[in-house]
Amino acid sequence: MKKTPRLLAVEILNRVEESDAFAEPLLDARLSGNYLTDLRDRRLLTQLVYGTLRMKGYLDWIIGQLYRGKAGSLETGIQNILRTGLYQLLFTDRIPAFAILDEAVKASKIMYPGRAGLVNAILRNALRNKEGFVCPPLDTDPALHISLFYSHPLWLVKEWIGMFGADETIALCEANNQIPPFTLRVNRLKASREDVLTAMRREGFEVSPTLFSREGIVIELPAVPIRETNSYREGLIQIQDEASQQIGHLVAPQPGEQILDICAGAGVKTTHLAEIMGNRGSILAVDINGNKITALRELTGRLGITIINASVNNATADLGREFHGKFDRILVDAPCSGLGTLRRNPEIKWRLQPEDIENFAGLQRLILMSAARYLRKGGTIIYATCTVMPAENEEIIDEFLKRHGNFRHGQAPDMIDARMIDAGGYFRTSPRLQGTDGFFGAVLVKTG
Repeated sequence: MKKTPRLLAVEILNRVEESDAFAEPLLDARLSGNYLTDLRDRRLLTQLVYGTLRMKGYLDWIIGQLYRGKAGSLETGIQNILRTGLYQLLFTDRIPAFAILDEAVKASKIMYPGRAGLVNAILRNALRNKEGFVCPPLDTDPALHISLFYSHPLWLVKEWIGMFGADETIALCEANNQIPPFTLRVNRLKASREDVLTAMRREGFEVSPTLFSREGIVIELPAVPIRETNSYREGLIQIQDEASQQIGHLVAPQPGEQILDICAGAGVKTTHLAEIMGNRGSILAVDINGNKITALRELTGRLGITIINASVNNATADLGREFHGKFDRILVDAPCSGLGTLRRNPEIKWRLQPEDIENFAGLQRLILMSAARYLRKGGTIIYATCTVMPAENEEIIDEFLKRHGNFRHGQAPDMIDARMIDAGGYFRTSPRLQGTDGFFGAVLVKTG
């Protein structure tokens, strides 16, 4: 039997919750195969997966009011059938209610025989009481109101209110619940942005240049997965958020230099460094995850890059004395909580716990201190994260500079738009202000 978008959405959400997988690759696999050929079905699947993940906290609060037992004891699949059904009832207006209920009941019969009656009863009750779900007032309990209404964990909302105030927290949560732009980076080794814009328009895509990045392209509602386009196969483009693209220009590598990318991951930023360098010089890319290094090597092949030497290494361990004082520039793309990417990865907010922030900060301190030994005098380290938490950002830099008198806080290159530099001289972006992911970056110069 052919699976519907709603059934596929539940399957993806089950995987996300049960195995801590990320939605993006699971969704991409369904969209890239022969599961769904109708464009409307593909877009519905995407909307259901990401919409349900973004509003999961609010949806679970409603389920808790409608289910007489302990909602958390329900099977994961039943919860996700209810979540996707409620999301459609409450946050979409083009799908008839009878169709939503019918599809939910059908999914229940297929996945959990005998539970369809429960699903039908809860969703019908929700439909009858659609206007009756009222969050606690903002003025009497701002943290709980924001947590429920904007669907973010209560502990995180309390943290943000303490850091930013209630109004800024609301604005940040609202921005996190928006659909992010689909952004590409043009591979300057193979084509100009104008060439790619022209080529993609010929393929039937609606595209436009990004506001901040000189290599960036925004694509509106792609009809087919980007990985299936000629531009992608030929290595002309790479998927990358606009703020993430700016990290390469914060590093500002020059042709012929020796660069170290100490937490390279799958190589999206690493390959951008090589492109900026005109594929001249050398980049040592290391990561502790062997699968990511394999992906990095595959990416360099598609993009036509030859100057990257990738290897599996622990960033907190010594790479060897032969690397001490060797590199002109070092990118520390530090592992972090990812709280600046909640538009794209909403599942993160439901996995993180308060102690995770300090655990990341501890690891970030070790990696940054380790990186310092590899930099030559006069060279620069760029410390970057995709989180909005001060404990993972400026507090890490402040502590590092106190411990390392031979480093100073440097200025961002002129290539970086002034609107992305905060009052402290740090690179900082947010979905609310620039419409990009939330990134942080600091330039550290070795003076002696």
